Amino acid sequence: MVEIDGMRLVQTRAILNYIAAKHDLYGKNLKERALIDMYVEGTTDLMGTIRVHHKSPPKEKENNLSLIIERATKRYFPVYEKVLKDNGQHFLLGSQLTWADVQLTETILMAEEKEPTILSQFPLLQAFKARICDVPTIKKFLQPGSQRKPPPDEKFVATANRVFNRK
Repeated sequence: MVEIDGMRLVQTRAILNYIAAKHDLYGKNLKERALIDMYVEGTTDLMGTIRVHHKSPPKEKENNLSLIIERATKRYFPVYEKVLKDNGQHFLLGSQLTWADVQLTETILMAEEKEPTILSQFPLLQAFKARICDVPTIKKFLQPGSQRKPPPDEKFVATANRVFNRK
């Protein structure tokens, strides 16, 4: 839950949409918002695959990692690489930073935590990531000791499984 502007908002997507709109990161019109939503949904799908890897039993981790790499490099990243090329290579909507750019950057960072060379075939995404990570507020957020949480380690996963009564 987030308390903002006299409201209590729940549900991640509602919170993110509100904050993005409030800070001019959610497009200028309905068409741009639809594109932003489409890009965000794609990154959300890939993030879900990555999150499953954290929860996988040790003997399934290698297969899940292969699945992440395959989906990222064959299905998702080629699409975003093309979008950047088609829209002038700066941001997903051309020259306008949106929350889809921030979400894509977080997805890239998560994927790189699993496989550091995952962007090797995607020069536009590499430049994109560098550009987004250099935005002063994002750069500050990504510094060691910031609020960005590191990927779950085995101890964290074991504790979560115990708390939620999973085996």
